[in-house]
Amino acid sequence: MIEAIRSTIGRIVSTGHVRWSEFAWPVLLIAAGLLAAGMTFVSVMADSASNPELGGVDYEGHRQKLLVALPVFFAGLFLRPSWLKRNAALIYSACVVLLVLVPIIGDERNNARRWIQLPKFDLQPSELAKIGVILMLARVLHENPLKTARDWLKPMLVTAVPMLLVAAQPDLGTALTLVPVLGGLLYLAGGSGQALGALGLAAIAAGFGVWQSGHVQSYQLERIDTWVESFDDRELIASRNGLGFHTYHARTFTGNGGLYGRGLGEGVANETGLLPERDSDSIIAVIGEEWGFAGTAMVIVLYGLMVGLLMLHAAGLRDRFSRLVVGGVAIYFAAHLFINVSVNLGLLPMTGLTLPLFSTGGSSLLATFLALGLALGLSSHHERNLGGDAFRRY
Repeated sequence: MIEAIRSTIGRIVSTGHVRWSEFAWPVLLIAAGLLAAGMTFVSVMADSASNPELGGVDYEGHRQKLLVALPVFFAGLFLRPSWLKRNAALIYSACVVLLVLVPIIGDERNNARRWIQLPKFDLQPSELAKIGVILMLARVLHENPLKTARDWLKPMLVTAVPMLLVAAQPDLGTALTLVPVLGGLLYLAGGSGQALGALGLAAIAAGFGVWQSGHVQSYQLERIDTWVESFDDRELIASRNGLGFHTYHARTFTGNGGLYGRGLGEGVANETGLLPERDSDSIIAVIGEEWGFAGTAMVIVLYGLMVGLLMLHAAGLRDRFSRLVVGGVAIYFAAHLFINVSVNLGLLPMTGLTLPLFSTGGSSLLATFLALGLALGLSSHHERNLGGDAFRRY
């Protein structure tokens, strides 16, 4: 019995496939540095004299969630590539089932049903679904030449199902993060720029049609209207105590930092607690105020370097499935960074999206650690690629 269990586990996980001499140590070091900086910010927030009526920050809870997420990182790191490829559809299906269960057994908060309550942990299936989509897209695209309409239809359906389920919660912001993942992986798999451009225009037209048909939630329309009005400073100031509250304070506190910042823990956002979700969705505004433009730019550059290194490691992999998974994880980090920063600077409408490795949030941490573990494990399973373009096999 014990031998059978050991054999089953051995078919799923293994340390042997990880070539430590070719391990992406710089990626791990950058990720660890960003995580340490994020924990420092959360710790300072928890100790600040913020307004208790607006909610405090629970550093101890954040630390405990990190400890829970750490084994998930190692699980992703040591999963066998062959097992992942064979079971990508099973993992994806499990994620879809969880999304289907959300409206049935999920908790409703702030007029949205996104969480399944577990003992001492609230699971947000939409976060794990991002990883499931990356794995399933890699499985679908690893032998897909993208030559016919049917070739394109498969990955689009894989992405559309969880997108629609997440959007119905409603959580349009999280649903839309799957769009750059789909577009990026289609390109890395060999999709032509012309076809991708046509697909993008079709997506924009479809989004406009949904908006015109009245299927967009009223609060989502208000966010779009507030975002458009926020480009006029007078309109933004006028709405600072209403619909523009979050947008106004995110931009104001970011600007307070100047070039070098007010100092760690010295920001007005921390002292007053006026900035909503300052430990999660708007943590980049706190970084901007306390570390200034220089510190924020350093954080963004480190993220960009991590994404670039992941892409570089992906390009050196001969196994197409592994290559696409690592590339998909790089796009996952890049999309989160771009959307989170753009939202807080007012370049995109306000939506709730965490900054990986910095923000609090249990499910977000689980997804981030799993994605990072998968990327590091697969990228170290290396065979030198003799082709001219590692991403374009067809």
